[in-house]
Amino acid sequence: MKVTPDVIRHEFIGARAKVAESTDLGHVGVSGIVVNETRNTFTLQSKDKRKTIAKNSSVFHFGFHDGTVVEIDGKLLVGRSEDRLKKSIRRLW
Repeated sequence: MKVTPDVIRHEFIGARAKVAESTDLGHVGVSGIVVNETRNTFTLQSKDKRKTIAKNSSVFHFGFHDGTVVEIDGKLLVGRSEDRLKKSIRRLW
């Protein structure tokens, strides 16, 4: 997978995710498969429990099916997934 700013428009349900940073220290290091996404949260399924993580206060590492791992600030992901498709992305480089 070629990593471009358009990765923000990707569908994250089914992707492997890990919380790299968070203002809630109890969420740092939580990992699992994204099973649900709302406007402000991701729900991660790990082994036998589900954990709901706020997007706005976290930084995520997403692993995709081809082995690519991408770090994304959750502030860029706030909003419904269908609305992210419409959002224009300002390039920072």
